[in-house]
Amino acid sequence: MRHRCRVKKLSKPADQRRALLRALTTELVRHGRITTTLVRAKVVRAEVDKMITLAKDGSLASRRAALGYIYDKQLVHALFEQAPTRYANRNGGYTRILHTVPRRGDHAEMAILELV
Repeated sequence: MRHRCRVKKLSKPADQRRALLRALTTELVRHGRITTTLVRAKVVRAEVDKMITLAKDGSLASRRAALGYIYDKQLVHALFEQAPTRYANRNGGYTRILHTVPRRGDHAEMAILELV
């Protein structure tokens, strides 16, 4: 039983799950909007909020933490330049999930995850 275990496994081993979340976070920061399954969107939302909170902090330690998570170095630099001004008056909730039609092949619930 998984009582009090709050990590979504996404039916993947830990290394694959971490790589998937890092890739989806990187692409969301790069493009501002991605289409994925609803469960993945809910998990990625927390990771993106953490990265934006690090960017708002702006310290060297938070920059290094973001560089260790996001794949693209220039993307981290752009995030740390834009996020403090873009989200200055917002204390969280930097992403929005919009439900879309189910995927055609397996009828999985799909969603659009976008930055506010």
